[in-house]
Amino acid sequence: MGSRNSSSAGTGSGDPSEGLPRRGAGLRRSEEEEEEDEDVDLAQVLAYLLRRGQVRLVQGGGAANLQLIQALSDSEEEHDSAWDGRLGDRYNPPVDATPDTRELECNEIKTQVELATGRLGLRQAAREHSFPQMLYQRERGLCHQGSFSLGERSRVMSHFLPNDLGFIDTYSQKAFCGIYSKDGQIFMSACQDQIIRLYDCQYGRFHKFKSIKARDVGWSVLDVAFTPDGNQFLYSSWSDYIHICNIYGEGDTHTALDLRPDERRFAVFSIAVSSDGREVLGGANDGCLYVFDREQNRRTLQIESHEDDVNAVAFADISSQILFSGGDDAICKVWDRRTMREDDPKPVGALAGHQDGITFIDSKGDARYLISNSKDQTIKLWDIRHFSSQEGMEASRQAATRQTWDYRWQQVPKKAWRKLKLPGDSSLMTYRGHGVLHTLIRCRFSPMHSTGQQFIYSGCSTGKVVVYDLLSGHIVKKLTNHKACVRDVSWHPFDEKIVSSSWDGNLRLWQYRQAEYFHDDMPESEEHPSAPAPVPQSSTAFSSPQ
Repeated sequence: MGSRNSSSAGTGSGDPSEGLPRRGAGLRRSEEEEEEDEDVDLAQVLAYLLRRGQVRLVQGGGAANLQLIQALSDSEEEHDSAWDGRLGDRYNPPVDATPDTRELECNEIKTQVELATGRLGLRQAAREHSFPQMLYQRERGLCHQGSFSLGERSRVMSHFLPNDLGFIDTYSQKAFCGIYSKDGQIFMSACQDQIIRLYDCQYGRFHKFKSIKARDVGWSVLDVAFTPDGNQFLYSSWSDYIHICNIYGEGDTHTALDLRPDERRFAVFSIAVSSDGREVLGGANDGCLYVFDREQNRRTLQIESHEDDVNAVAFADISSQILFSGGDDAICKVWDRRTMREDDPKPVGALAGHQDGITFIDSKGDARYLISNSKDQTIKLWDIRHFSSQEGMEASRQAATRQTWDYRWQQVPKKAWRKLKLPGDSSLMTYRGHGVLHTLIRCRFSPMHSTGQQFIYSGCSTGKVVVYDLLSGHIVKKLTNHKACVRDVSWHPFDEKIVSSSWDGNLRLWQYRQAEYFHDDMPESEEHPSAPAPVPQSSTAFSSPQ
């Protein structure tokens, strides 16, 4: 099957006609049905196109002279003037000073995080011990077996969150994706210039060792993923195919996985790989979930899952039996791979509470908890043991349908700033303080090994990396340096390093740098009168890419 690339779509639907009350994906309509469609209400069509931002009304010479023009898609905005008003400089995301933690306080996740960070059972005063106090306790033998436990190590590392810029790489176009491999030895970056760059991160390095030209790319690479063995990676774009390519070796072998979609303009916005590497999961703009079996070398499932674009997919845990999907209908759905059928596409449950489309989903990895980022400018934490009612699902659908602005090029309406909880919202927690504009911005749980997953971090349309405390909902760190929205963020699985990928064309690595020295660290002037003051050094040395 030939490739059907499209270069005229952004992060939303690429075709102005797509998304009109469910596209009947995959069904061939009869001539009688097509004739009936000719009688569709043009006012309804115009209202839909205006709401989606596909067209705009422009006033002409007189007050009554209005012109209808097609709105530029993201793919057409390649010149500098397209950036005007797009950097979020006029939008200061409101921060929730008093997050509602009542649901979370009663949930098991609080105990899990406190156990993973060595805070379970401690009094409030003990929880707030500084790093020197913890060292003092260890030296006095007050720690378990004379050393820090895994939880205490995570609590220690919370004192050393990334706060300084350690490395920069600059591209000629927008950086879309950037993720660490599972073992943290490789970082992969995907840019709108269709180049996928691989960086060696072993032994504290951050050294570019390979650049690969992506194939069959429409507009940009939209998502990337590593295979479980770490020897290959996958990428998706505006194309019928998901491609898989080798990491090591002299040549680049690209294998195309044909999804055989029914839509003419087709894009896979999100991809995930099962833990055994056999199945590839994709969420697409036709409202469907796709499953490709690499052993059979064919698409095995096409599930009509959402009423609009599917922007996010993820596996719940290492078993790869439970999976999540989120779309522009503002609903997150939970699926059991063992019961998924094309002729009966029913999820095992749904999570509702967002008021606009979902842009990304990340699983905690325990088949229980997940977070979702949304165009309603919030992140929500969910427990899949508490599905939403029909009332909650309907409330989310209606809220998403009533949206009259386009997040790709319009400013956030002030009514979206209001702290409002929809009826039937089953989320445990809502996090506010970052902006979601222009593109499908990602959010993730912090790593278990170094932080005990006590943080949630997200990109931001204002060019920041925003780090939240999972239990309190408060912002604990903002990393600010980019000049355009940060689309993707990735925390090293074992080290205190965060990499941000931005539409300003920059890849930035953040690390901890000690800003001040304690008095005991400074040389004594009496004993060492000529000793210079120590110069702050990066915790890790980095080499520039070749």
